[in-house]
Amino acid sequence: MISTRNNNPWFRKEWLMPERMRSHEPLSKRISKNKISYLMIAPYFVLFSIFTVIPFIASIALSFTYFNMLETPRFIGLSNYTGLFLNDDVFLIAIQNTLIFAFITGPLSYVVCFFFAWLINELPKIPKIFITLVFYAPALAGNFTFIWSVIFSTDQYGLLNGTLMNLGILDEPIAWLTNPSTSMISLIIVQLWLSLGASFLAFIAGFKTVDRQTYEAGAIDGIRNRWQELFFITIPQMKPQMLFGAIIQIATSFAVGGISIALAGFPSTDYSAHTIMTHIHDYGNIRFDMGYASAISVVLLLVMLLVNKVITSLLLEKD
Repeated sequence: MISTRNNNPWFRKEWLMPERMRSHEPLSKRISKNKISYLMIAPYFVLFSIFTVIPFIASIALSFTYFNMLETPRFIGLSNYTGLFLNDDVFLIAIQNTLIFAFITGPLSYVVCFFFAWLINELPKIPKIFITLVFYAPALAGNFTFIWSVIFSTDQYGLLNGTLMNLGILDEPIAWLTNPSTSMISLIIVQLWLSLGASFLAFIAGFKTVDRQTYEAGAIDGIRNRWQELFFITIPQMKPQMLFGAIIQIATSFAVGGISIALAGFPSTDYSAHTIMTHIHDYGNIRFDMGYASAISVVLLLVMLLVNKVITSLLLEKD
């Protein structure tokens, strides 16, 4: 074993050092020792900086300016933020709608993803692959708005209206996507249909990482049914996948905006389906007030970070 390590050009003796000892080495020395590794991650780091880090910093900087895409940005301090919360009634509606949407679709879609992944994991290989594709297909659907516009069509020929009228439940068709009392419910249903995405696949993969021997050991220690296996064995071993799924569902539920514009129109009736993302679209892509739109995006980011912190503290044990 020793000779193998010594003859391996990729092996580094410092890998055997405790983490606390390696952490005290100067950064330049660590970079010099691991220059091949840093060189391999350099393309990703450069692209990530160009398309994520730099726009993020620029958005924060622009949120303190007035910038209409034609003139040089003019610093105005906290005026954008004070205007958001004190003078923009539509923004307050957008926050309310976004929170309602997120706190319903986020946890519900998270539980649905985990539950279906758990059920599919018990199937034989071929049915498992087929059913996984069926459940993941909505996340790949490019023209899903056409499907749901037909289902929620406002006339009697819409699938939902026609079915309910044939059953005698409705006397006249309902404008599901334009009626303020039903538009949010309709969009929540669509979002739940689209929710079986990356987190669903992460749960499917997570079940594969669970050591089967732990189930045998659990049976010896008193585990008697599948529910006890799930809560006392499976979930504790899937915390990384569950954390990843939670972060994905948080980002998806708070960043909803495309389905609102595509199905409920822009602006929606009485702003009943107006979200923070559609508010950013309004000021950024229509009014070209990039400073104000940047301030809205910063507020959305802070809300998502706060919720992410709470979810992380619930899913991860403290050392």
